[in-house]
Amino acid sequence: MVSPFLPDADKLAAVREALPASRAGIYLNAGSCGPMLAETARAMDEAAVRELTVGRAAPGDWQDALVRMDEARFAVAAVLVADPADIALTHSTTDGLNLMISALPWRSGDRVLTTAHEHPAALAPLVALRQRLGVEVEIVNVGDCSDPASVEAAFGRALQRPARAIVVSHVLWTTGAVLPVGRLGVLAREAGAVSIIDGAQAAGAIPVLLDELGVDAYAVPAQKWLLGPEGMGALWVRRPVADGAVPATSGSMSYAGFSMDSPVLHAGARRFEATGFHRPSVIGFARSLGWLSMYVGLPWTQARATGLAIVLADRLAAIPGVTVLTPRPAPATLVTFRIRGWTAPQVLAELGPRTFAVAREIAQLDAVRLSIGFWNTEAELDRVAVAVEALAHHTPESIPARRLAVLDSEGHSIG
Repeated sequence: MVSPFLPDADKLAAVREALPASRAGIYLNAGSCGPMLAETARAMDEAAVRELTVGRAAPGDWQDALVRMDEARFAVAAVLVADPADIALTHSTTDGLNLMISALPWRSGDRVLTTAHEHPAALAPLVALRQRLGVEVEIVNVGDCSDPASVEAAFGRALQRPARAIVVSHVLWTTGAVLPVGRLGVLAREAGAVSIIDGAQAAGAIPVLLDELGVDAYAVPAQKWLLGPEGMGALWVRRPVADGAVPATSGSMSYAGFSMDSPVLHAGARRFEATGFHRPSVIGFARSLGWLSMYVGLPWTQARATGLAIVLADRLAAIPGVTVLTPRPAPATLVTFRIRGWTAPQVLAELGPRTFAVAREIAQLDAVRLSIGFWNTEAELDRVAVAVEALAHHTPESIPARRLAVLDSEGHSIG
């Protein structure tokens, strides 16, 4: 049983027991999908079995579904430090970004500002605006984003011309650089623009206090650092912005009272909820969020993960032939690196079998990205660093053939 008051060693052991995938290999890809919480899986399975055996159409089932959605919104608000009334449930980060972007009153010739470092989930809706309405999408030159002051200055210059919105990530999915989104939000508001933030690599990984951040909208996924199911997410919208928006996608759930003559949109972000949700997934999302905030403790998870990331980034940077692309000290949980003479696919092809590490490549940088989680151990990261050093001392042609691992019944290497 995980408790916020356990000694660190005991808490880590309990966490790894609660996250079975953390023990199946060295889990270093929460930036794509985090390990599933066993308690979350059980809660979802129980809900799915009930739907199968009892049904989901009894008079009270819909009211129960609405209560579960309320619980999920409150759980999101607790993690991201926000008013639950400013939270809308979504199906993904992409869904949340699209909902907010499409609600703005775009006209041909409007400008939207972004960077070349954004995930396609943020860039694709902007490309669609350009194709559909003739909106100008300006890529602001922010360099490698290693200097927050330079990023702020670049956007300050770009905002000297009128813009409808800025769309940027809180933490870059490529290198883990943290953008000064709070300052960018202030600059945007002063210039009459709306700031829309992709929080996919920040929510759960680093402290996020939405009520104090200074931005206008913030979209997050469930399945990454929040350890929830896929197909769920959330959108936070600052109250004046939400109340002034008419969502482009609406349904009966968007309205507090609906009639053709006098429709009344929900106040706040609830107006962005147009459709229903998979009920077991809503329950699972709330369960994972509650576990993180109430049983493990977000200050502990975030301090541990960022601390491990800093140590690993520094260690890899000290290896001759290795280039760490993540700005240091790494304030987030992603560590991206290259090895001279190796392509990213070649590194992953060796690193996985040698260490049982689960990581990913960033194709546009030809680099390997490691997502460091609070569930990782120092011994695991040491194994990865040793393996990277071994690769750096060789070429893909000269590296000694790896010995095939022999596993016991629990998946542990025995030879």
